Amino acid sequence: MSKTQAPSGVLIVDKPKGPTSHDVVAQVRRAFGTRKVGHAGTLDPMATGVLVVLLGEATKLSSVLTREDKSYVARVRFGIGTVAHDADSPITKKIDLPEDFLERKGAELERALDNERVRRLQIPPAVSALKVDGRRAHALTRAGAEPDLRPRDVSVRELRGRVVSGQELEVELLVSKGYYVRALARDLGDALGVPAHLTELRRLKSGAFRIEEAVPLSEVARARLLPLVEATERSLPSLELSAAEAERVRQGKLLLVRQERLPPLSGPELVGVEGDSLVALLEPLPASEAEAARSFFGETNPETAVLRVQRGFSDHPGA
Repeated sequence: MSKTQAPSGVLIVDKPKGPTSHDVVAQVRRAFGTRKVGHAGTLDPMATGVLVVLLGEATKLSSVLTREDKSYVARVRFGIGTVAHDADSPITKKIDLPEDFLERKGAELERALDNERVRRLQIPPAVSALKVDGRRAHALTRAGAEPDLRPRDVSVRELRGRVVSGQELEVELLVSKGYYVRALARDLGDALGVPAHLTELRRLKSGAFRIEEAVPLSEVARARLLPLVEATERSLPSLELSAAEAERVRQGKLLLVRQERLPPLSGPELVGVEGDSLVALLEPLPASEAEAARSFFGETNPETAVLRVQRGFSDHPGA
């Protein structure tokens, strides 16, 4: 990479307890000497674990990587409620519980976990970064107002619970974008008729990026960036482009591709690559538009796919 070429790639950071996600981004900016840094999914200051940090051209992948499922391990403490449903915020309610509380509530706890496994809507915590009428919910809450937060679509792919003490439950879960684990603590407490909050939260996986490959925040300056092609091909199907096709895509033109060349699609887009370079995010045209495009180009095979450029990249590995 030349001195004038800003770094591009993906960095998987093991965020420690304490810093905000923005603090992590700021440290990476200093370490790599670039302002163009973002991340793919916020972690609260109390939380630790996988934070996917995006540098340079990788910041264009934020919307794609943010929507990936995430895996966590957490601990829920029953009998104590807090403002933000975590251990960092002030206590709002505390009640004495018997030492064998969760043992006594075993059947109710299992029902609560079963209900959570089929959850489709979740009300976010009042202390969150979501906006209500232009203001952050956490700002409204701290000003004494109650933000009117609408339920959000979520999915719980996996959920396992293990009682670790009479008043504490460990949970492992795989959930969709938008799911708040702090809200899980709140809702489990409500189901058992007591206040509850998170005492620990660790993200083990974000999409295809795992804790085993994460680097400590103190070592980011010496860390290797995942190249754009490697990072995107973990998360999206890819199409190898010829030099002529890559040039056409870089010009923003439509691309006609035989159906048999397309990889199986798991979502609305795929990546177009040329060797070690990420060229663009591509998406197939809807059937009606594709038919018109094929007609325009004189393509008679109805099975030919028509791809358009969703987002282009200036990816030059080794430059």
